[in-house]
Amino acid sequence: MRRAPLVALGILALGLAALGWTWWPAARPAPAPAPPAASSAGSNRVVYPPGHRPAVVLTPQRREPIRSILNLRQPMHFGQWVWDERGIPAGPVWIRVDLTAQILSVFRGGDEIGSTVVLYGAADKPSPAGVFPVLRKAAEYRSRTYDADMPFMLQLTADGVAIHGAEVRRGAATHGCIGVPVDFARRLFGAVTRGDLVLIQGAAS
Repeated sequence: MRRAPLVALGILALGLAALGWTWWPAARPAPAPAPPAASSAGSNRVVYPPGHRPAVVLTPQRREPIRSILNLRQPMHFGQWVWDERGIPAGPVWIRVDLTAQILSVFRGGDEIGSTVVLYGAADKPSPAGVFPVLRKAAEYRSRTYDADMPFMLQLTADGVAIHGAEVRRGAATHGCIGVPVDFARRLFGAVTRGDLVLIQGAAS
C-alpha cells in the first residue's frame, strides 16, 4: 500500500545467482546484454543453445534448464503483461515469482511463455517464499475473509495464499497473495493444472 514500482524487462534478469542475471529499477543504467551464447536474432525469444543454458532448481529432484525467454524490448509497468506461446511444445508448466523485481514468469518446460508485473503482500501480511504446488483452481472465487473477488484463483497454501486476478496498480498490495492482471490471470488459469509448482523468491521491497 506504499509500494514503489520496480520496472523490469522480462525474465532477461531472472534474479537467480545461478543464472548471473539481475533485475534493475528504471533509474539505474541498463545492465550488460544477455550472455553471448544467447541469440535473439530479432525474434520474440532469446534462445540459449545446449551447453549454455541456465537452470532453475525447483526441488532437489527437479532442475529446469532454460531453453528460451521472452525477448521483451521495453520495460513493463503496473498492469502490463505479455503472453506468447507460439512454437512452444507441450510440457510441464511452472511459475517463478520474483518478489524483489515484482515480476511473475510462466514457463512451459524450459521456455518462458508469459510475464507480468505483480502485487504482493503488505509488510504486515507478506507473501511467503518457497516452492508451492497449486492446490486448487477456481475461475470464480470470492474471499469471505476479505469480501473481495479473486478471479482465476490458483490456491498455493492451506491458509489461502493464492495467485489471482487483481487490479495491478501503483501503491497497491495484497494480504499475502500474488495479484496479476485479470486478463493475464485468465490465460494463466488455462495453462496451469493442479500440482504444478510455483517458486516464490526474493525479498519484498
